[in-house]
Amino acid sequence: MIKTKHPQGLFVLFFTEMWERFSYYGMRALLVLYMTQYLFIEIDKGKEVFGFQGLKSFIEMIYGPMTNQALSSQLYGLYTGFVYFTPFFGGIIADRLIGQRRSVYVGGFLMAIGHFLMAIESQFLLALFFLIIGNGFFKPNITTQVGYLYPEGDARRDSAFTIFYMGINLGAFFSPFICGTLGQKMGWHYGFGAAGIGMLVGLAVYHFGRHRLPVDRITRQKQTQKTEEQELTKQELKGIMALVILCALNIVYWAIYEQQGNTMQLWAENNTNWTFFGVNLPSTWYQAFNPAMIFIFSPLLMIFWAWQNKKGKEPSSTVKMGLGCIISGLGFVFMILAAKVIGPQEKGSLLWLTAATAFITLGEIYLSPIGLSYVTKVAPARMVSMLMGVWLMSSFFGNYASGVIGGYYDVLSKQQFFVLLTGLGIGTGLVFLAFARFSSVEKSLETDAEKVIATHTQPV
Repeated sequence: MIKTKHPQGLFVLFFTEMWERFSYYGMRALLVLYMTQYLFIEIDKGKEVFGFQGLKSFIEMIYGPMTNQALSSQLYGLYTGFVYFTPFFGGIIADRLIGQRRSVYVGGFLMAIGHFLMAIESQFLLALFFLIIGNGFFKPNITTQVGYLYPEGDARRDSAFTIFYMGINLGAFFSPFICGTLGQKMGWHYGFGAAGIGMLVGLAVYHFGRHRLPVDRITRQKQTQKTEEQELTKQELKGIMALVILCALNIVYWAIYEQQGNTMQLWAENNTNWTFFGVNLPSTWYQAFNPAMIFIFSPLLMIFWAWQNKKGKEPSSTVKMGLGCIISGLGFVFMILAAKVIGPQEKGSLLWLTAATAFITLGEIYLSPIGLSYVTKVAPARMVSMLMGVWLMSSFFGNYASGVIGGYYDVLSKQQFFVLLTGLGIGTGLVFLAFARFSSVEKSLETDAEKVIATHTQPV
């Protein structure tokens, strides 16, 4: 019998997260199109959606009257933003009250309810509320359990997070083909229903594999009747400060990255030709591009970084993050060119989106997976879920900013809009590089914990 080099619990968490991400990205692929092509039109005809008029009035009180596209962008940003805001509080509840395991169950069931409520137009906002609260319980506590599988200093932890990250993207890859196709070809509610079923499958995997997972900290404390020291050490404070700085710098990156599910999905729908050999494919298949490219590019970058390491030229983690922002920003140059050659009412080649997404994906690999392992290593055990929530909170601000920025998609010319995204990506990358060069905190960030992607994945 061939033994794996990782605990079997890793694969329980891998498939649980894969199905949860299937449900999240399947719903996200449909969300903007559902609002602009169906829900808002029905509301204009007199359809009642609980709480909608009050929320719309509040948003327009701040930003002024909005088109359906701008309003859908705002709601997209609010939803995807708050999905990453609530994990901070879900982490606190898990750390102090109910533990990671129970939090995963609570979060999963709430999200499943939210997906199924999407089938009822009048409960649209309530469905989003359930999804937001559920994710707050689920997201930080599934991730921190990966770290619990390994003792302190175990070198396998880095490659474990690489494997776990691939689970995230595996779910994100095939969800548009199922949820997106069902939603666009058979009816929106079929797509949302498939997302809900995916969430229940993930919970079933977690439940039947629970005996392979470690006991969470709060349960261990009750069993041993031991209370952990609450005072933070100097080293712990240093690690937390480094984490907060990373979070702050990530916000603009996530704001441009999340345009893939917002304005770039609108470009895919309205300005891209999806007809192949006489068959008109769903534009939501665009959402599979990014995760597919992660599978393609990750091994190549691991080889490249290993080569750099042997030569003594591998960049620091913060430099990698800066390069990631710059590379992602450069991806929108292809969209500037596309907007120049494709008229507002025309549909152009899919190659423009493909090239842009390739650069955005390369930038993501340079930046994103590092944080997951880093949090579990620098965070004190009694605060690990809460600090995972802090890490995810940078995505909250970034996702909300993506909605605000996306509101200019119909205000600016398409060329101007993509120039804005290019400038934000490159500008933030330069700030990262300046931080890496001049800040003393950089030394706190340069630990083996951050070399997640540069570590080759262990055989599984």
